[in-house]
Amino acid sequence: MVAINLGVCHYVLDHIYGTFMHRLRLAPPFFSAGWGGPKLELLEKMTKQLLSQGLAEVAAQRWPPRIIQPMWKTVWESRTARLQEGIFKTPCDEELLNALPIESHTARVVLLTPKHVPTHKMACVIHLAGTGDHTFERRLRMGGPLLKSNIATMVLESPFYGERRPQLQYGSKLLCVSDLLLLGRATIEEARTLLYWLENDAGFSKTGVCGLSMGGVHAAMVGSLHPTPVATLPFLSPHSAAVAFCEGILQYGTAWDALRRDMVQNTGMTVEQVRERMRSVLSLTDVTQFPVPKNPSAVIFVAATDDGYIPKHSVLELQRAWPFSEVRWVTGGHVSSFLLHNDEFRRAIKDALNRL
Repeated sequence: MVAINLGVCHYVLDHIYGTFMHRLRLAPPFFSAGWGGPKLELLEKMTKQLLSQGLAEVAAQRWPPRIIQPMWKTVWESRTARLQEGIFKTPCDEELLNALPIESHTARVVLLTPKHVPTHKMACVIHLAGTGDHTFERRLRMGGPLLKSNIATMVLESPFYGERRPQLQYGSKLLCVSDLLLLGRATIEEARTLLYWLENDAGFSKTGVCGLSMGGVHAAMVGSLHPTPVATLPFLSPHSAAVAFCEGILQYGTAWDALRRDMVQNTGMTVEQVRERMRSVLSLTDVTQFPVPKNPSAVIFVAATDDGYIPKHSVLELQRAWPFSEVRWVTGGHVSSFLLHNDEFRRAIKDALNRL
């Protein structure tokens, strides 16, 4: 009975948080400017072409990625650690670059490493941003304790977030549905390029990619497309953005009426028909369509037992698509697990790296 009550409490906490963040409409909802017009049409066309050609084949053809040389500066250093910040031009191709807001053209990243340890004796994991994670600090706190295990942390600032946020965007509330697809495409390209830099230029012995929620979806995609085995760690993540926006709590923070008005034939359209259109668009983010990572045993999902944002079936769907991957369950909801289970996330990172 106690366990059941605790589970209910975690689930209710997610809904209380969701009510404050989304239902009360204290801030604009997601996609208040509609679908994105020609940009969405372009992204749908590009993604469908990639899927029809075969993602694994396309990824192989585009490897190595465009070479980057981040400009680094030291933010601080202590007796045992060093934090550097780097900037580089996003390696996205011209079509994507033109679709991105100008503020997102320059990527920003920080690298936290132990001092006095050569890189060939270190691993490094890229931490990708979850929804609303505009700064480096939370992910640096996640990675900091891993320095004792000679695991460095690289944190990427997402397009549309932090200093890369468009002027008209309020917080993390993306203006158009096309922005969500653009954010994902650019993040994947940048993370793949950074993995290449870590392995070939910096010389780290092992690499990985992780992320919470939205960041976990992107981490799964990056790990899937990498040509060599990497630790792949989606935390509290669905198999598709369609689950988050059409089934989970984020549906209450979505501007369905604005999306309905922005449909070409809006006359007589129901909200449910608009939701079906959303499911269709966001099905392009379905990670089960991506190839199985090169070492699926180095894929560890960490999911929450009472997650109000991510239903259990979504986590298991991706695990079934990637045989020999592992799912670990933590007791809690989306919000409480995000706050309380960092040690479990760190343990998964170490275990996945050890399986490479």
